[in-house]
Amino acid sequence: MYVKHLFFCNFVIANLLKIIRVIMFKKGTKIYSIFNNKCPRCQEGDFFKSKFTYKPSKVTELHENCPSCNLKYMIEPSFFYGAMYVGYAITVAICVLVFIVSSLIFGLNMLESFTAIFIVIVLFMPINLRLSRILWINMFIEYQVQKEDRIY
Repeated sequence: MYVKHLFFCNFVIANLLKIIRVIMFKKGTKIYSIFNNKCPRCQEGDFFKSKFTYKPSKVTELHENCPSCNLKYMIEPSFFYGAMYVGYAITVAICVLVFIVSSLIFGLNMLESFTAIFIVIVLFMPINLRLSRILWINMFIEYQVQKEDRIY
């Protein structure tokens, strides 16, 4: 009986997640552009030159223009300096979350919690750099339906 109930709950949760994924991650939404690292205007061209990597020289390499719609990513000189503020907010959120989890759930003392925070921040640094840049440009550029995407 318990196994059937557990299987049913997993089935319901999996279907709800599929529905959420279809609604929130469809083309034309900011979330689609952010999580797929696509151009915010056409959502076709890649934003970064390389896929995810821990190699420091390639983490934040961008295309000059979108390969698909030719949007210039560096809208103005030093455009991505503002992404530092977004990155700072992400870092603070990660630090608070890791501290709460490490101290309340795992019962670590202060020094162990700060060690855990340091390790997590170092591991998440490339993700933070890329995420802050893609979030920053998505704040300023809106999705535009391309001619071939229109339904007549």
